[in-house]
Amino acid sequence: MRIVYFSLDYTPHDHRFLTALSASEHKVYYVRLQTGPRQTESRPVPENIEIVQWAGGQKVFAWKDLPKLALDFRRVVKNIKPDLVHAGPIQTCAFIAVLAGARPLLTMSWGFDLMKDVHRNRWWEFATRYTLQRSTYFTSDAQVTRDMAVKYGMDADRTIVFPWGVDLEQFTPKNWSLNIKNSFTIFCNRSWEPNYGVDVLAKAFVTVARQREDVSLILLGGGSQGTAIRKILLGGGVEERVTFPGHINNADLPRYYLMADLYISPSHVDGSSVSLMEALACGLPCLVSDIPANKEWVREGYNGWLFRDGDHQELAAKILNAIEQRKNLPEIGQNARTTAEEKADWPNNVQTLLETYEICRKP
Repeated sequence: MRIVYFSLDYTPHDHRFLTALSASEHKVYYVRLQTGPRQTESRPVPENIEIVQWAGGQKVFAWKDLPKLALDFRRVVKNIKPDLVHAGPIQTCAFIAVLAGARPLLTMSWGFDLMKDVHRNRWWEFATRYTLQRSTYFTSDAQVTRDMAVKYGMDADRTIVFPWGVDLEQFTPKNWSLNIKNSFTIFCNRSWEPNYGVDVLAKAFVTVARQREDVSLILLGGGSQGTAIRKILLGGGVEERVTFPGHINNADLPRYYLMADLYISPSHVDGSSVSLMEALACGLPCLVSDIPANKEWVREGYNGWLFRDGDHQELAAKILNAIEQRKNLPEIGQNARTTAEEKADWPNNVQTLLETYEICRKP
């Protein structure tokens, strides 16, 4: 099968999909919509993937370029003659594919497109509905995004949900017997952007650190809220107890999970979070906001805990509670790993995508 994989940028998620597709029997063409301001994937595009040169992919996407991009994507489809176009996010890549007349079209939600972007304004809502009503099939990584897609016009019988998953061999459980008992480390690697609530965690950590001298925080990454987050920590007098490794390579991620006693995701908007799956796979108890997608993964008291989204006071209380019951963390961590093995095995889950391709191309 000849497949056009059309994505917004080149991220670790794209690398994961393209790596899996490069090992399949399909001929895959990769079309990139933009080169964003911050590149998060340093690994090259996998072998056997043909990179398509076209009008896009050289700069940040701009709506004024939409007619030119749709016209040139039509040329790409005409030249390649794919059996299937796999495109997402919805309001950009999949929308362009629809405008170009690409069929059959598998539209893939990236989570934020249905949990946030659709609510930006009437134009984004129109692009969402227009695209979904003209998509052959739809796939996403969470039930909540699938339900949103149906709400905006997708045929419910033409939807498939599967979590993207992680490499369970790369992300393996920590050895709790080696845990240093006189310290407690919190870890978060969500982007410092409004969607992900890292400022909520910063406020909670100030409260926790003032009550416990044995607690430290590792904050990976960065983002537009960097100044505000550092101001919260500095104003609370706890910045010296926070480690800021910055942006790291994906290959280095596992060791940071294994350094921690508790993983936190304070995200306000998410699908099935890959970083949450990675933490679960590493056998790390997870404390996450109670948004719908997180509830699909974390059960209170079983593999972690939930806190009210945006409530830094409850988050602080839940962190303190986790510290006080640290003797139970190995069991909770084991349950976390079990959850990952049952639901987040990427090599197993990607087979669902390949099966979806076969379904999607049928008349």
